[in-house]
Amino acid sequence: MRSPVISEPAMSDPQDITTPETDDRATTSGPCRVVEQDGTRYTLLGTAHVSAESADDVRQQIRSGRYDAVAIELCPSRYQSLIDPDAMANMDLFEILRRGKAGMVAASLALGAFQQRVAEQSGIQPGAEMRTAVEESKAADLPLLLIDRDVGTTLKRVYSNVPWWQRFSLISGLLGSVMSRQKISSEDIEKLKEGDVLESTFNEFAEQSESLYTPLIRERDHYMSLRIAEENPPARYREVLVVIGAGHMKGLGEYLSGQRPGDPSSEREALERTPPRSRLWKLAPWLITGLVLAGFGIGFSRNTELGWQLVGDWFLINGVLSALGTAIALAHPVTIIATFFAAPLTSLNPTIGAGFVAAGVELFMRKPKVHDFAVLRHDVTSPKGWWRNRVSRTLLVFLMATLGSAAGTWVAGFRIAGALFGG
Repeated sequence: MRSPVISEPAMSDPQDITTPETDDRATTSGPCRVVEQDGTRYTLLGTAHVSAESADDVRQQIRSGRYDAVAIELCPSRYQSLIDPDAMANMDLFEILRRGKAGMVAASLALGAFQQRVAEQSGIQPGAEMRTAVEESKAADLPLLLIDRDVGTTLKRVYSNVPWWQRFSLISGLLGSVMSRQKISSEDIEKLKEGDVLESTFNEFAEQSESLYTPLIRERDHYMSLRIAEENPPARYREVLVVIGAGHMKGLGEYLSGQRPGDPSSEREALERTPPRSRLWKLAPWLITGLVLAGFGIGFSRNTELGWQLVGDWFLINGVLSALGTAIALAHPVTIIATFFAAPLTSLNPTIGAGFVAAGVELFMRKPKVHDFAVLRHDVTSPKGWWRNRVSRTLLVFLMATLGSAAGTWVAGFRIAGALFGG
């Protein structure tokens, strides 16, 4: 069934902008809304990310010859992945680990795996409408405006915005949804028709959490309106087609119907910043190190035997749990041994983590081959693939060694406290 155009007048003009009788915007399969701001008419085309009809709608609109520019709900990194699916083959794993981006890369791979599973089960490649917009705008020689916020920034703001006690369920929900081999339900595929993969993955949490809904949906609506304002200063483009997920129609439409922002660049930059960690969280690793060393000192001051017992407990517990994590990730035996000896030391040095050491050794022992990068997108769609592929397995080694070392720090710390003050 064809949805009618939702035509909105400009703030200063009470007249309708389009009429269904004369405008083919009334024949789109999804919602279509027209708003005006500072002399530019924006046609918001609400698309379904899992729909062949949405791609046809995009193609029809661009080929109408009506538009001066096309804006799409993609960030530069997602755009690059769209036009160059094999871009992962060029990434420097060691640099990713050194810059602390292993978690973000793993999350991006997980989201991509979910997207691939949807494609396999529905027979439709998610994002076909965005690919069509890219191809058709290029063919028509129209400027292409990338207006969405970087997916990594959104994930960071989502993570920092939710209370710390909800983060475990958030991460486990992400991993569970993308690594499960259960068939994706028709209800989940329908949700994808209202939003993108990121929104669908966190949909259950977002509906119940304002702290998650804000960075995931509301901020992105605002961000996209600011990017449009930056790319389209007054009088540059008169007609702009905006291709977005149907779930963003209402929010983005409200922003574009209002007053143009005075300084869109400053507002955009504010939405790109990750809230800094509190001073307490920054000092926590050093505080823990100080407490552990103080515990050693107290133990030796009482008697040498107790002191060495505490040191032995620290090394054994921290080393075993961190090595166990790398073993679960099926790391190379040399990596497991190296992690066992490194973790107790790195846990006392906040400037370097056990995960970095473990992943570095794994990279040295099992350097990923060209084939691993070539099949990475396919391998991460199954749990076995994460362990089989050398690229994804290195990321798992990093994450599991880090988790093991963190667990070891707390367990050993309580063990030391109990030995000193337990009576």
